[in-house]
Amino acid sequence: MLLLKLKPVLDFNLIFIMMSNRFSDTLFQLIHSLEKSEKRNFKLYIKRNSSKEDLKIIQLFDAMDKLSEYDEKLLLKKLSSIEKPQLSNLKTHLYKQLLASLRILKTSENIDLQLHEQLDYARILYNKGLYLQSLKILDKLKEFARFYNQDSFLIQVISLEKKIETLHITRSMQDRADRLTAEANEISERRATITQFSNLALQLYSWYIKNGHARNEDEEKDVKKFFFEHLPPNAQDQKGFYEKMYLFQSFCWYAYIRQDFLMYYRYTQKWVNLFHEEPIMIDVETGHYIKGMHNLLNAHFDLRNFKKFDETLQQFEKFSHSDPSMRHDNFRIQTFVYIYSAKINQHFMCGTFQEGLAMVPYIEEKLKEYALFIDQHRVAVIHYKIGMLYFGNEDYGTSIDYLHKIINNNVDSINDLQCYARLVHMMAHYELGNFEIIDYLIKSVYRYMAKMKKLTVIEEEMFKFLRRSFRISREKMKPEFVKFLQTIKKYEKDRFATRSFAYLDIISWVESKVHGKKMSEIIKQKYLISTHRA
Repeated sequence: MLLLKLKPVLDFNLIFIMMSNRFSDTLFQLIHSLEKSEKRNFKLYIKRNSSKEDLKIIQLFDAMDKLSEYDEKLLLKKLSSIEKPQLSNLKTHLYKQLLASLRILKTSENIDLQLHEQLDYARILYNKGLYLQSLKILDKLKEFARFYNQDSFLIQVISLEKKIETLHITRSMQDRADRLTAEANEISERRATITQFSNLALQLYSWYIKNGHARNEDEEKDVKKFFFEHLPPNAQDQKGFYEKMYLFQSFCWYAYIRQDFLMYYRYTQKWVNLFHEEPIMIDVETGHYIKGMHNLLNAHFDLRNFKKFDETLQQFEKFSHSDPSMRHDNFRIQTFVYIYSAKINQHFMCGTFQEGLAMVPYIEEKLKEYALFIDQHRVAVIHYKIGMLYFGNEDYGTSIDYLHKIINNNVDSINDLQCYARLVHMMAHYELGNFEIIDYLIKSVYRYMAKMKKLTVIEEEMFKFLRRSFRISREKMKPEFVKFLQTIKKYEKDRFATRSFAYLDIISWVESKVHGKKMSEIIKQKYLISTHRA
């Protein structure tokens, strides 16, 4: 009954209140996300038809812009002309006006906004009774939408065309009804296929975010069964851009979950190549291109394709300075996160931990600058990588500090990350000789990983080794490290154990103990041998 009483209009006041309750303050976030040019444009936009109320929202805008953090009491103190009961409505009005000014400013930068603007014009002309003029715009729109592979938008265009032809005798084209019907059926079928592929890609990615990699053959069978049950027939015969993009993404996540890194590489390369074959789509789907480059770099890292990794990273850095990457805050932030994640991985591959630490102040500065916009999972991943840089550089105390940021944060991140943050944290205390808490940590971390069902044979052997090491003096530990190394090296090629080696290069750590060298020296030596062979 309640639903029947709701007005079928967009209630901005209700939406704004709901958003404000959910986040710290959405208006504050929006204002502080604006660039100088956007702030200047807003003031020009609002002053064109200034009223007493509009002048008040400019005062509100200026006051909120100067706040370092949202404080309503301080805000009201600065705005003596605004009473507390007025504030909520003024904030809602300011939020709407900011979005309106941004829409005008950003229309030329976004294909979606351009298409919707033209469709709005066609609807206005139709409502004015100018049917033929409306149809002319719609014809041009269809050509534009097809060029950019915007099938979902074509549905709206054809829907308006059908409405005009159904309600009015336009005589605009012979056999128009048949053509519109054929177009609608073709697009509907294509959209159904795209929806199937995009759903599959999203579900697989969601599975990975929640569970991490498949831990054993049973989990792999479950993923394989799910994948092929939901894969549309004739999947590999797709010709459209979006069908192929979501198909490649689906295979990419499927391979990554199964830790089939060769398949993962092949499909991430296909994903990126798709954009290079149709470069116009980099402008349209910039986010998907950035994500593809990120995954291609991860694939080269997993396979230790050193040369290809360097080439792809250079290509990605070049792209980060291009117009599509610089056009929106979202893309700038994405490229920053992925490029610096890749640069840290590069130091992991080369064993240049100390050199990698030189980037940390800049990364921290950017994380602070982008704090409103980067999700906590991404931050946790970066903190883990920085913690590993310090671990590799034998600064175990600082490594522990970074790992605490993950362990003590209830962020909804991949369980694998939480497990390995605890594992490396335990190892850092082992390296520091904090044996008074190691026994507790071993039990605690083991219980946590067992509860999360994240224990592989590598972790089981590691816990066995650490428990034994308590009874042995440090001078007599080398033979034990030799035995431990022989044990874990047997699993180096085991697909279900590669997850452990990806999060922590345990073999290089043990080799450093066996050979009496730094972990960084061991990895550097492996890197030089591999590149020399290549």
